[in-house]
Amino acid sequence: MVLNHLMGLYTHPKQEWQKIEKNHEALKSSLSHILLIALIPAICAYFATAHIGWNPGVGEPLFLTSRSALLMSIAMYFGLIIGVLALAYLAFWMGRTFDADPTYTQALELASYTATPLFMVGLAALYPVLWFIMVIGLIGLSYSVYLLYAGVPIIMNIPEEKGFIYASSVVTAGLVLLVALMASSVILWSIGLGPMMQ
Repeated sequence: MVLNHLMGLYTHPKQEWQKIEKNHEALKSSLSHILLIALIPAICAYFATAHIGWNPGVGEPLFLTSRSALLMSIAMYFGLIIGVLALAYLAFWMGRTFDADPTYTQALELASYTATPLFMVGLAALYPVLWFIMVIGLIGLSYSVYLLYAGVPIIMNIPEEKGFIYASSVVTAGLVLLVALMASSVILWSIGLGPMMQ
């Protein structure tokens, strides 16, 4: 059951959301989807920073030590998983405000499948040129937001008008989570836990 809706969400998202709504998966299926998909950016970031080298656009490529790249990738992996779980909880918690009565499993399905295009952007790290990653990242973010707006009314069983406001609230909460994740990275780097260059 893991990844069984992946292609459908890219080729015909609204129909795929309806299929997901009709056949809700078990909680462990959504969790295994997140655990598997979150490996993509973590593994790609490791190889890009330790073996390929990041190209910021000026000068020579930058390399991290293997140990530093591994620690950064592990932290990224768990950060992504915690972020999706937190977003699912926020979607679940906000449901009652919008006259929806979702289960946590429904909210987790919504969060995990919505985050998938953003996690797939991790493949772009294998061509670690800053402008390329920014462009691909923007495309992935845009498609994730589109999936969220398309999926909320279907998964949460609410009218599209309320779904738009609900999805906008979830997007805002997601952006706050992203900023919190970035701020915690900066704090950790400033106290000496940042990556080490080769």
